[in-house]
Formats: sequence, structure tokens, C-alpha cells
Amino acid sequence: MILHGYFRSSAAWRVRIALNLKGLTAEHRPHHLRRGEHRDAGYMRLNPQGLVPALELDGGGAVLTQSLAICEYLDETHPEPPLLPREPLGRARVRAFAQAIACDIHPVQNLKVLNRLAALGLDQDARNTWAREVIAEGLAACEALLAEGGGRGRFCFGDRPGLADLCLVPQLQNAHRFGVDLGPVPRLLAVEAACAELPEFQAAAPERQPDAE
Repeated sequence: MILHGYFRSSAAWRVRIALNLKGLTAEHRPHHLRRGEHRDAGYMRLNPQGLVPALELDGGGAVLTQSLAICEYLDETHPEPPLLPREPLGRARVRAFAQAIACDIHPVQNLKVLNRLAALGLDQDARNTWAREVIAEGLAACEALLAEGGGRGRFCFGDRPGLADLCLVPQLQNAHRFGVDLGPVPRLLAVEAACAELPEFQAAAPERQPDAE
């Protein structure tokens, strides 16, 4: 498999964690987002959205896009260890948590949106404030979701990391980078600390990637 990504991309980071948890390997091909390499014609033919990640599968040339779709594909084709609970209610809760991050928090504080805000005249301080507020509000909701249905395990939904955790860790890194006050989300920070102990998460970290700067 070939994973197209960027070392700092939260979405690509999720897939790297999923691959590691599954014990799978992929060739990593970086596309520098700040240099616009994800908009090159060759990559646009591979992923018409011009986003990372994209995963080229072995044998057949199929290409998967969107990090959560890729992670669920990996879970369905390599079911052990599972990224989702077996029972429908548990699966729905994990998906809701993951989507709260991947669909509601991350997209409105990522580089594409911040660049649009700059084009509209917002200075760096205003853009950072935007990102902090969006992240803080979203993570507060995630903390509440865990309080309601996450259980008391070391990770978001039990004693084994899964889809929720691999979404949470990159988003918390964004929170640290933008200087978000994380005092109100102690449960999320405890999960982050538990994940940081695992080699699968350590190896997926941005600073460990070959294109890290």
C-alpha cells in the first residue's frame, strides 16, 4: 500500500496510527501542504479533492480517500485488533465521537480554512483566536461525550485504543499548538497520556515521519 500524506496533517496522522495498530505497513509519499504539492495535477488525478490522506491499495490500483473511510476499511479487512466495538450502540458512540473531531472540529481550523480567513483580511492573531475557540468548544463537547458513554477505561471507550483515540490524539496536538486551555478536559488529557505510552502512537507522530521539518 501507498499512503499519501503530510507529516503534520491530522487526517494522515489518524491513518498512520490505524495502520500501526493493525500491524500493517505502507510506503509513505509526502505532499507538502504549505507548498501546494497536494494540488499538483498528478495528485489531483489520484484524489480529485486534493486532500491528504489517500491510500493506494495493493493489487488493483484502488484508491481510498477520507481518513475515517480508510480507517474503517482497514478495520473491516483486518478485523484484529478491532477499532470499533462489536455491539451497534458502542459502534455508534465511537463513530459519533470520531466524527465530532473529523467533521466538526478539524475542518474549520485546518490550513485551508485559516488561509481563507487570511484572504478575507484576518491577521495572524485573529486566525489563531478563531482556531482556539473552535477547538476549545469542540473538545468540551468531546469531554462530555466520554462522560456520558465512554466508560472508565484507559482509552476513550475502554481499555484498548480504537477509532476515537486515533482521532483524538492529533486533534489534541493541534490544541497544544494553538495554545488552547485544556484544563476543562482532564479525561481527554488522560487518554492522550495513555496513548503516548504505546509504540503504535509514538511511531505515527509527526516528528517521526521522514518528511518532518
